[in-house]
Amino acid sequence: MSRPSAPAGRRRVAAVAALALVMAAVALAGVVATSRRHTVPPSAPREATFPSGTNTAAPARLNPVGAPPAAQSKRPNIVLVLSDDMRTDDLRWMPSVRKLIGGRGLDFRNSFSPYPLCCPARASLLSGQYAHNHKVFSHIPPFGFGAFDDRRTLGTSLNASGYNTVFIGKYLNGYGVQRSKVTGKASFRYVPAGWNDWYAAVSRPPHSGYRSGGTYNYWHTLFNVNGHIDDSHKGQYQTDVIGTMARRMMRKYHRSPKPYFMYISPVAPHFGPPREKDDPTHVVNPMTGRHERIMTPARPRWVRGRFDKQIPRASGLPVDGGPSEADVSDKPRPMNHLLELTPQERLAVRNLTRQRAEALYVLDRQVRRLVDTLKATHEYSNTVFVFTSDNGYFLGEHRMRQGKIKPHEPSLRVPFLIAGPGIPHGTRFDPVTTPGLTATILDIAGAEPPHPADGLSVVPSFRHDHGWSVPVVTEGLESAPVFRRARRHAAPGFHDPRTTIGIRTARWKYVRYVDGDGELYDLDHDPNELSSHFGDPRYAKIQGELARVWQRYKDCAGASCRAPMPANLRRDRRQERIWTDRQSLGVERRYGYYR
Repeated sequence: MSRPSAPAGRRRVAAVAALALVMAAVALAGVVATSRRHTVPPSAPREATFPSGTNTAAPARLNPVGAPPAAQSKRPNIVLVLSDDMRTDDLRWMPSVRKLIGGRGLDFRNSFSPYPLCCPARASLLSGQYAHNHKVFSHIPPFGFGAFDDRRTLGTSLNASGYNTVFIGKYLNGYGVQRSKVTGKASFRYVPAGWNDWYAAVSRPPHSGYRSGGTYNYWHTLFNVNGHIDDSHKGQYQTDVIGTMARRMMRKYHRSPKPYFMYISPVAPHFGPPREKDDPTHVVNPMTGRHERIMTPARPRWVRGRFDKQIPRASGLPVDGGPSEADVSDKPRPMNHLLELTPQERLAVRNLTRQRAEALYVLDRQVRRLVDTLKATHEYSNTVFVFTSDNGYFLGEHRMRQGKIKPHEPSLRVPFLIAGPGIPHGTRFDPVTTPGLTATILDIAGAEPPHPADGLSVVPSFRHDHGWSVPVVTEGLESAPVFRRARRHAAPGFHDPRTTIGIRTARWKYVRYVDGDGELYDLDHDPNELSSHFGDPRYAKIQGELARVWQRYKDCAGASCRAPMPANLRRDRRQERIWTDRQSLGVERRYGYYR
């Protein structure tokens, strides 16, 4: 990832930032006023209101095909590409994303998915809220798509403000098989409010009449296209299909005088069928003695083996070949019962790392084609392009073979790159969260939030960092038996389905569990979270202070989520940059690269 490497680089970034202020006055009309709405805690922003169960998308006005192109709007188009289960270090396998977005715009080094699981994270992006406010606590019933009220979302807010809105790809887990919370009816052909064009991958319910296909089938994805099921893509790779759809929509909405917002959401690199001959098989779990399945994504033949030489081991295993983690007794249950990876498991997770890289490389090619289409339609100079992921992923860290949900750095951290008019080139260290991404997009568009915003917009950080003053609230619901039993006698502070709640500051991570357990990490000295100090008398003072902050933020809503924490827990922009670099260096020494 690109970083200023010398004083001259910093001066260059400062000069570009100064020029960006002038550009932003025209290209990002209304951003400053909107960013104040989202960042000043005392005043709750006005909610956009829409009638129940109706598609509120304003009809798109399009010039005839072949007519002169419509004049570009004073407000920019916004293109969001959201990958699935992508770690920050996975950017290594995406040269076009690094060059065309990171190389042109900003790379935010402290980007987090507060609830690192697909469905809650995506609900946070659509609502601008933490999971404890939108109430989607998992991806399976009684949660998932069926628990989400999508009458007011990012899509409805942008459309109401004058944007054409397009959704392409994965929506929420359970979409297609669960009933809609809005209509109470089946969702297989349901189209949420606020979208001019809806091309959503859909899961196949029983008795649908379709014998195969679904959201996670890379070679046979079913799509709900504006209420009608499209089963025409069997044998076509999903990432390529979504790319083709997105380019078609770019050419369509280029004919409109309105700006457009396009939310592109491929499944890559999430695991998904069909199974392939080179998938890890017959891997024995050392704890059970039974075969375990290492879940991998499907990929086209042409990309297989591309990164074999660059990936000699799993991304989450130490560069020196040592143990994943020598002692996990400080970890919460059930992590503290995990055994070290066997040599067979190490090879399996290495192969998983390779396959994920290959799936991402296919997506990288599609991002390049999207940029080419923006240039061909003369929309490139007036388009903000955002690339991020819904959550991170374990690839061997803390003896976790694979997975997410947990509040540790590999699971929480996601890439966040943004480029476009008024946005300088450089690196930023201010924290950005999934709800913060929602606030940022609304700031750029000059649109009202669908709900009181839990996240801080990072539009003010485009010019320069402002420091880390608000904690990230981490959340999760795990179904392990130990947590299910603990729900009957939940620890103080746990009153909803969450089994883990934490806070992450620039230096500290403090996490509590429903069974009374906890974790405390000093990330300045232990960026890889190898030694928890929870309950250590030497850390009693800071643990007590973090416990009080935890109590204050764990159920926050709106302005209270954005209120500054005590001064001694904040960091100014200089400290933020220095210590982020030092933490990254600690990760590099252990794993061989920055995360």
